[in-house]
Amino acid sequence: MDGERKSVAVALLCAAGVSVLLLKWREQQKVKRKLQRAREKREKEVGQAEKAVNRFKTQNAGVDLSSIVTLPLAELSQKIRGGSLQPDAVLHAYIEKALEVNRELNCSTAVLMESLKQLEEVESHKEGLLYGIPVSIKDNVDYKGYDSTCGVLTKLDDPVIKDSVVVSVLKKQGAIPFIKTNIPQGLLNYECSNPIYGRTVNPCNLQKTCGGSSGGEGALIAGGGSILGLGTDIGGSIRIPASFCGICGLKPTNNRISLHGVNSCAKGGKTALSAVGPMARDVESLALCMRALLCTDMFTLDPTVPPIPFNQQVYESSEPLRIGYYENDGYFQPSPSMSRALRETRELLEQAGHTLVAFNPPRTFTAFHELVLRGNLADAGATLLQHFKEGPVDQCLKYQVSFCAVPVFVKKLISLLLRPIYPRMAAAIHSICGVSSVADLWKQHSEAEGYIQETLAQWEKLELDVLLCPMLGPAYNFNYTGKQSSALTYTALYNVLNFPVGVVPVTEVTDEDEEQLKHYTGNYGDLWDKTFIKAIRGGVGLPVAVQCVARPWQEEMCLRLMREVEKLCAKNKHSKTHHFPFSTEAV
Repeated sequence: MDGERKSVAVALLCAAGVSVLLLKWREQQKVKRKLQRAREKREKEVGQAEKAVNRFKTQNAGVDLSSIVTLPLAELSQKIRGGSLQPDAVLHAYIEKALEVNRELNCSTAVLMESLKQLEEVESHKEGLLYGIPVSIKDNVDYKGYDSTCGVLTKLDDPVIKDSVVVSVLKKQGAIPFIKTNIPQGLLNYECSNPIYGRTVNPCNLQKTCGGSSGGEGALIAGGGSILGLGTDIGGSIRIPASFCGICGLKPTNNRISLHGVNSCAKGGKTALSAVGPMARDVESLALCMRALLCTDMFTLDPTVPPIPFNQQVYESSEPLRIGYYENDGYFQPSPSMSRALRETRELLEQAGHTLVAFNPPRTFTAFHELVLRGNLADAGATLLQHFKEGPVDQCLKYQVSFCAVPVFVKKLISLLLRPIYPRMAAAIHSICGVSSVADLWKQHSEAEGYIQETLAQWEKLELDVLLCPMLGPAYNFNYTGKQSSALTYTALYNVLNFPVGVVPVTEVTDEDEEQLKHYTGNYGDLWDKTFIKAIRGGVGLPVAVQCVARPWQEEMCLRLMREVEKLCAKNKHSKTHHFPFSTEAV
């Protein structure tokens, strides 16, 4: 009898095991089908877009589409308004170029075929500041009828029912959103890769990441497939891809541009704040976009946005500025090219008559751990991890996600053991354990407010107009971003401070920079510093940028410094290119 019972028990266990395996297999097949549908949908849109371009070229044989995409935004806008270029030609030119760039870089998640229908009514928006301008938008910016996937399977097959406020305003200003761009899985990473659409690569070097989370935007614009785009930024997500790809980007003050209809995998944080901002090839394009967006339509559609129009007078002022600067924030030692970019830019500004004043960011170690890391992961990453349960985790995120999933008590133990050897790593691990109570969360919010006031007091003491600081770069090799959150001090602190920040490319990595990297030790000499060397190795020729910072609600002042940096660097580059050591007459 006992033998029979054992046999039955074994049979039941086997059946249960088979059921579990069968259930798991079915879930895997379901995930595969979901992924396949998403990819097929994108391919179908690409095919439709290609046919539309070919049809337009056949019907308009005399139009040279290739020359349209070489025009700067200001000139393109002027030609459209003057009638020498038609919006339909401009849109088809950019669709054609975007498809070409996408084939090489894999930077889109959807081609918005509705953009062709929008041409029928674009004439009614002829007075708009962006009349006839094709615009790309980051995947998480809602566009009616399309998914805002955020790179996760949980948000697939869930098309939004209406446009985000920012898309509505773009349309009212005559712009034509025509493509959505790729992002990292879950958005909280600065390499652009996800299991749905794959990896986006850097147009400057295909073996490097384009950055993230607005990585598809950075790659598409730098590759020439878009002239103006919108990204979002909660820790550097506009600025890092702009820096890595060699374009300009602006992170405004939180809610200077409406966030209504902008998606996320972890909404609700109030310590490190997100913002929507423009990305483009030059500063003037960013300013034009801000002028267009900061209008009555936005203030009406989203009454929570302060009705502050763009101050053109501040932006165009040529008065000398009092500029704070720092080269090393004391937490993360910049790469050789980052340091050189900062020093060279500072010297150019001084030569141009501006006053440069040394500035020390207050309490970077504490602010980064307690406000940035603990602020973004106050729930120990639980909300974010919910979106990773369905389907595979992208390669670039495996380290980050697996560590988040470790039980809190284990993380605290690891932090305790590491503290005597690697204090910075220990503090960071302790931070991602999150807050332990509502009281702790309120305390964190209070500390963030205090940190903002402390920083502003230092600005006032030094009588600063703006601030110049290093920008993370150059572009990383693949699969390092998840292991390098420590490098984000140069960007993420300004999301806690809620200061507007812009990125301007100023130089490129030289052979000498690469050589100096061999002697890089970092501020702590820990594993993160050693990993950083591996992450940026092989960067000769890649773009390097600086950051320009202003106080809250002073985007115009931020853009003014950016424009000055851009102008001085262009002038300096031109003089070097055309410098001769002796007179041609002497020859």
